[in-house]
Amino acid sequence: MNIFDELESNVRTYCRQFPAVFDWASGHHVRDDQGRLYLDFLVCAGALNYGHNPPAIVEAVIAYLRGGGIVSSLDFHTSAKAAFLTAFRDVILAPRGLDYVIQCTGPTGTNAVEAALKLARLATGRTNVVAFSNAFHGVSTGALAATANPRNRRGAGMPLAPVARIPYEGYIPDVDGLAVLDAMLEDPGSGLDQPAAIIVETVQGEGGLRAASAEWLQRLQRIARRTGALLIVDDIQAGCGRTGTFFSFEEHGIEPDIVCLSKSISAMGLPMALVLLRRQYDVWEPGQHNGTFRGNNLAFVAARAAIETYWTTGAFGAAVRSKASLLEDLLTPIVRRFARRGARLRGRGMMRGIIFDEPDFTQAISKAAFANGLIVETCGPRDEVLKLLPPLTIDEAGISKGVTLLRRAIEEVDRAYAPLPVQQQLIA
Repeated sequence: MNIFDELESNVRTYCRQFPAVFDWASGHHVRDDQGRLYLDFLVCAGALNYGHNPPAIVEAVIAYLRGGGIVSSLDFHTSAKAAFLTAFRDVILAPRGLDYVIQCTGPTGTNAVEAALKLARLATGRTNVVAFSNAFHGVSTGALAATANPRNRRGAGMPLAPVARIPYEGYIPDVDGLAVLDAMLEDPGSGLDQPAAIIVETVQGEGGLRAASAEWLQRLQRIARRTGALLIVDDIQAGCGRTGTFFSFEEHGIEPDIVCLSKSISAMGLPMALVLLRRQYDVWEPGQHNGTFRGNNLAFVAARAAIETYWTTGAFGAAVRSKASLLEDLLTPIVRRFARRGARLRGRGMMRGIIFDEPDFTQAISKAAFANGLIVETCGPRDEVLKLLPPLTIDEAGISKGVTLLRRAIEEVDRAYAPLPVQQQLIA
């Protein structure tokens, strides 16, 4: 028995899917303790958009530590925080015309969602929240109430806060979930309480990579504005450049009341989460929502370095969009070739996936890809979607190699898998 099996809880997951002991990483590569190199299209579930150990960011953190910079500071003022806030205001918020105040929460995405939901209830005096089918917002109790997956929800072991579940765009063909929501909120006899907030992912990460359209999101914002509900965009996985712009909602013509950020906001995997909120909704009393690790100064240093390295001009976003186009071009023929397996392309930008009809088939591809040297996970309510999250800093050769390894894995599984029904063989 190894030390992990001896001492770690049964709750762990990723190490079961990818059984290796990793000890080195750089860019879009990781290496295990046996010296084997892997292409990483998982990047810590989207927490490493700039790749593993990006040199400029690592150097900024090392210089800060060597200079004796304070590391943990509760919510004291620090020079590292001031420099990060200044860069975030000047480079990210101001050019986009966004006037948000910033709340540093506990260090994970679910902490940001918890704070956002609490704040919406405080600001509106309401309790109900509207969330969507296949949503994932975290596994602490408040965020879990807005999460759709029943396996995750059972982990609460208790009743969860009131949340109304509405179909996400495209969830049920020919069913307009927003029309249903709109009608129910207008009708006092519908039984749907007026919500404090409507929380949404513009691209559903864990839920299967459905991507909402601009028109759908604009309608959602209009419903929120008319009913007095705060619109919360959970940009924890889709933000920080993953869709080609810093915020995933920029191209969609909406301006959320609250935005949740985590994962790649710290730029190199250091724990950090933020809530951005319109000034009029900053109704917290001092200390009303707190936590010990709101002052991770190493994360502030790394985040500032990322902003100054990648976002001061439009070049990085343009490069991401170009690579996203290449990724789509490479995936499209694979989807076409395996249409008999129900293959369809999902997602947006550098957050793409391929859904297959049979979850076991998808999961077998992930295992085969790992055996071939590619780390790619599954998502969706039945793990029926292959999720590709290559680092945004990857070069075109790395994208091509990763897709080649993926195609090889699909071909291997297709050959070994149970034969298709005769009708599907004829289609193929």
